[in-house]
Amino acid sequence: MRGWIQTVTVATAIALLMSIAIPLSAQQESEQELNRLRAEISRLERDLERQIDRRDDGAAELKTIETSLAETRAALNSVAEAIEAQLARQRRIATDISEANDNLADEQSALGEQIRMSYMTGRQELLKLLLSQENPADFGRMLVYYDYLNRHRSERIAAVDLELTRLDELATESADVVRELEQLTATQVAEAERLEQQRAEREALVAELDLAIDSSGSSIERMRAEEASLNEVLARLAEVLSEFPVMSEAPFTAQRGQLSYPVQGAIAADFGDFRTSARRIRRTGVLIEADAGSVVRAVYHGRVILSQWASGMGLLVVLNHGEGYFSLYGHNAVLLTEPGDWVQAGEPIAEVGDSGGQLGTGLHFEITQDGVPVDPAGWVR
Repeated sequence: MRGWIQTVTVATAIALLMSIAIPLSAQQESEQELNRLRAEISRLERDLERQIDRRDDGAAELKTIETSLAETRAALNSVAEAIEAQLARQRRIATDISEANDNLADEQSALGEQIRMSYMTGRQELLKLLLSQENPADFGRMLVYYDYLNRHRSERIAAVDLELTRLDELATESADVVRELEQLTATQVAEAERLEQQRAEREALVAELDLAIDSSGSSIERMRAEEASLNEVLARLAEVLSEFPVMSEAPFTAQRGQLSYPVQGAIAADFGDFRTSARRIRRTGVLIEADAGSVVRAVYHGRVILSQWASGMGLLVVLNHGEGYFSLYGHNAVLLTEPGDWVQAGEPIAEVGDSGGQLGTGLHFEITQDGVPVDPAGWVR
């Protein structure tokens, strides 16, 4: 797509892009094409993992722990959602039981009144009614009334039986919900204990790595190596993605100054700030302070091209917005997307964390054009 645009004037290209509304469904490739894209991305991800494994600064061990932490957090989220669903089901059952009891009381009261009236008229109810009639027309009319009374009484009895059956079923369902809640709660407790253990292991490892880096003075070299590894993978991804263009009703360049930050929070470090006291490595994005678990949202429509752990970035999501633009979201706690997925502006893609060996929670947000980082401040409102 970009090669074609270069053969015409910029004005013509923009006019064409703005005038042609491309539905999102047109971007849905066949299953075969999607599988090929994901295979290419997986191959590059394995290359990135091999680069991590070749390093001797503990990155591989940190990756293992932080990835396990993400899986545990995701499991806890799923359990919490399941518990909430069961609690909602339990509340619904309680409402249904109350309604059934009210209906049963009404039907029992009505049936009781009918039985009382029958008792008052005596056991020979029909015979007395018939003998009291002198006119044949009145006699026929009384037969109809009596038939109606009996049918109405039968309906009341059937309604009582129905409500009793419904109450039995609701009681069984309620007991099932209680058992499921007990199992989910036990699972939640176990996962929470596992999470705390993994957090302790991570804190110990991060402290150990920081001490080793400080004593060897290798911080700058490590950061440069991490950036080089990631940049290499992103460059190769850009080549692969040239066969899978991203098209939107409005191109990414038209969003300059209109985007929202991916998470709410204060800017702890700006684009271009030094990352170390040695003042030799600058930030390629912004660091946004945010509470752990805060939802990270895509800044614009695009395709997920990376969703995994990367040295220095931790759990990272990279989106391709077309026109050579990528957006990066690092240091997450949980990843909510997979490579190849399409996302819309504002769609959740991750949860804020401290992965990548960070000491505090926050989000690294970066925008690149043709592999070169650009200041996000020029893109957001």
